[in-house]
Amino acid sequence: MSPGGLAMYAPGIGAVGERVIAYLDHIGRVEGKITRLIDNGFAMTVSATPRKRDKLAAQLTWLANRDILNLPEDRRHDRIIPRNPSGLLTLEGGSKVPCRIIDLSLSGAAVSSTTRPELGTLLMLGRVQARVVRHLEEGFAIEFLHAQLPDTVEDSVTAR
Repeated sequence: MSPGGLAMYAPGIGAVGERVIAYLDHIGRVEGKITRLIDNGFAMTVSATPRKRDKLAAQLTWLANRDILNLPEDRRHDRIIPRNPSGLLTLEGGSKVPCRIIDLSLSGAAVSSTTRPELGTLLMLGRVQARVVRHLEEGFAIEFLHAQLPDTVEDSVTAR
């Protein structure tokens, strides 16, 4: 993998030119188009803004060197992609806004919605209190006020 493309083994293989969205461990969401087919997989471009490519390059460098340099993990908790990405945000005034949960950990989440609250805004994602800590290209990141339990975090934040 590089900031401009990647090759992967995959159980399902599309056609050249087909759009792909992949969620990769330690990297997150990557999208692009299939450029060629390989045995048991495909190669694809990575469609990203220059800022996202720079961020991806830094992440790939960190991943490549972390064992050699004995670098610690850069996140407190592993990220997962929820089985049900539908969520509901409750804003400070009580208004409710549907959202898509991009990824999730025991300490926070990345979400995409039609609203973009200010940094520091308190809100609820499902039944979990949180604070907006960062704006992202496709949404914003929230930190839960209290760490969640592995067995219940997904049910606590997703919409039913």
